[in-house]
Amino acid sequence: MAEWTERAELLFTKEGLENLQKANVLVVGLGGVGSFAAEFLARAGVGNMTIVDGDVVDITNINRQLPALHSTVGEPKITIVGDRLMDINPELKLTRVKEFLSPERAFEIVSPEFDYVLDCIDSITPKLNLIIAAKRKRVKIISSMGAGGKMLASKVKVADISKTINCYFSKTIRKRLKAVKINKLK
Repeated sequence: MAEWTERAELLFTKEGLENLQKANVLVVGLGGVGSFAAEFLARAGVGNMTIVDGDVVDITNINRQLPALHSTVGEPKITIVGDRLMDINPELKLTRVKEFLSPERAFEIVSPEFDYVLDCIDSITPKLNLIIAAKRKRVKIISSMGAGGKMLASKVKVADISKTINCYFSKTIRKRLKAVKINKLK
């Protein structure tokens, strides 16, 4: 194990850390949720990651997104986050996909080679396409919903989408997934 993973090994055990190093994760969306999620995964020791984002840093991102600094406005998030991940773990096998996810691409990019898909998209249609692709290809997916703008962090819950309440974003996604006969994300 690398010296920088010693503390992670205390938390995850040697076997757990080895499993993380073998893991292959797809992170789609590098904004307020995805940029931090990708960094935490890299710091935990995930060995293989594909990141997808077609956006550039905007001045309005500075208050909530990891890659957003005054010096990075206008730069692609994929470049900033990708470089940062490689600086954290130079042995990370990182694939960068600089594009917005179209419906067709969602079905192309999701594949059984991924252990998990992290859906950090904040737009309804691309999020739906990614979830549908993951479910149809039987790849585990973790999908962030509508916690943005909420004032009480204690009210944020982790649950299957079928059990979400008080979140209009989740309700919309749930309704549209039901129309294509997907009732649960687990």
